[in-house]
Amino acid sequence: MRRVIVIQARMTSTRLPGKVLMELGGRTVIEQQLARLQRCERVDEIVWAVTTNADDDPLVELAERLGLRWYRGSEDDVLSRYLGAAREAAADLVVRVTSDCPLIDAGEVDAVIEALGPEYDYANNFIERRLPRGLETEALWFDTLARVARMGTSEPAREHVTWFIHQERPELFAVKSVVRPFDAGELRWTVDTAEDLEVVRRIYSGLDLGATQRPFAEVLAYVREHPELASINAHVEQKRI
Repeated sequence: MRRVIVIQARMTSTRLPGKVLMELGGRTVIEQQLARLQRCERVDEIVWAVTTNADDDPLVELAERLGLRWYRGSEDDVLSRYLGAAREAAADLVVRVTSDCPLIDAGEVDAVIEALGPEYDYANNFIERRLPRGLETEALWFDTLARVARMGTSEPAREHVTWFIHQERPELFAVKSVVRPFDAGELRWTVDTAEDLEVVRRIYSGLDLGATQRPFAEVLAYVREHPELASINAHVEQKRI
């Protein structure tokens, strides 16, 4: 069975354009995320799903330098882009993460993958949110993704990939909610604004994450010891994932 992480990435973010290639701990945001995901024990390959927009050419160039598989598809129809990337990588199990999560944790990703047994179509770790934003992980079988791509026709379904499963027609799918033993759902570790990037940069600097890997529990302990970090971006409203 091939388990493939597909990371959707683009340069034309509305709130912080070019954020995935901004500097973080000596590398770019997306390279730091990649380094953390490469520690996953239950993943066979990581693929970047970028758009056909010329603005995303630097992402393709970076992927090639890193020896990473990439796939280009529609900027607006992210669902079809995901399906194309998963098909090209011959994925049996598809893991969805977005490209603005440089504090994502390999252990938490593995936990979601492990939870997707044959009796389920889809699993995620945010139905009951116990982890900070920025650690969202979804896992689904390729045939589930293909079914969603056939049936999901609304604008949100095409843009948000799994929207059809957990918002439009959840009764059609066997869904597993992965509930983790933490209480940190109020924290925001994703990068969507300049304030978000400041928070993540301070965490990277404080823990030297550019040079070392720390598990989620250690990162969370550091943030709890420095409550001023959470106040920097507490006002930022989350967009749909």
